[in-house]
Amino acid sequence: MGKAADFAPPSASGLRVAIVAARYNEQIVEQLVEGAVEAWRAANGADDALRVERVPGAFELPLAAQVLARTGLYDAIVALGCVIRGDTAHFDFVAGECARGLQDVMLATAVPVAFGVLTTENVQQAQQRSAPGVQNKGAEALHTAIAMAQFVRRAPA
Repeated sequence: MGKAADFAPPSASGLRVAIVAARYNEQIVEQLVEGAVEAWRAANGADDALRVERVPGAFELPLAAQVLARTGLYDAIVALGCVIRGDTAHFDFVAGECARGLQDVMLATAVPVAFGVLTTENVQQAQQRSAPGVQNKGAEALHTAIAMAQFVRRAPA
């Protein structure tokens, strides 16, 4: 069985996708956004069919995703952020609640929400996962969103 990187990215043609990105750890998250936008264009997504919104941090991503999903305008949402472990339990609460909240949005709305939130031990790991190229987790999350949007479209009613 191959890895995700071994498969051709699905086509975004005809889809509408929203990206919600955290401002916290902005330099890293901006690289994730750039990777996602590049992946969108490479998958033949129309520029006017991609919306990018920013929120303060990863904890706020679920609400933003829910608001956008409930509009009915988007086939999928991509949530991008970065939570780096520190010396307190703050990491566990923010990362865990962000993931749970995004999952809840997806299940409540039936709009795919791709989890592109880095949860790393240190800045170096975050930089590796957000660097331009095939390892960029923003691009990977965008590919997941496209694939799931197509799945939902194909699924029997």
